[in-house]
Amino acid sequence: MDDSNSIPEVPPDNISQAPPAQPVSTLPPAVASTPPINVPQPLSPADERTWAMLAQLSILLNLFTGFLGTVAALIIYLVFKERSRYVAYQSMQAFVFQLIAFIGFGALAAVAWTVSGMLAVVLIGCLCMPVALLISLVPVAALVYGVIGALQCNQGRDFQYWLVGEWTRGILTGN
Repeated sequence: MDDSNSIPEVPPDNISQAPPAQPVSTLPPAVASTPPINVPQPLSPADERTWAMLAQLSILLNLFTGFLGTVAALIIYLVFKERSRYVAYQSMQAFVFQLIAFIGFGALAAVAWTVSGMLAVVLIGCLCMPVALLISLVPVAALVYGVIGALQCNQGRDFQYWLVGEWTRGILTGN
């Protein structure tokens, strides 16, 4: 017999042992298989300032789309309401302000120009046109106000829209 083909013997101290048995779970099967609950992590102060600023700047989307700024502010609110009260307040405030400034005053401006145009035949409409023009400038002023709010949020200040801020805070706190 030729020993060159035989397998060399492994010394007893190098013998691998079987892996240890896995511990048996003491939890019931339903609890053991349930994934852990995902608790949202709070935002860092820098992230809070950034998202609050973006919620305020969403008003600029209304320049191109007419209404998507309100949608963006609402999405920011829904995504971050559990992670930051500051972002939730600023985004809800931006949402409400944009609803009033763009949709409300936009509709009011359309009515004012329509009435002014129809009354122009009788000359009274010409006197109503300056009022219609002033109403039409409210969304432009709202853009400037929104950018001011974004700058203050970026600096970490608690920006509050005139007339809308306290009302929004009351909605969010349930008062």
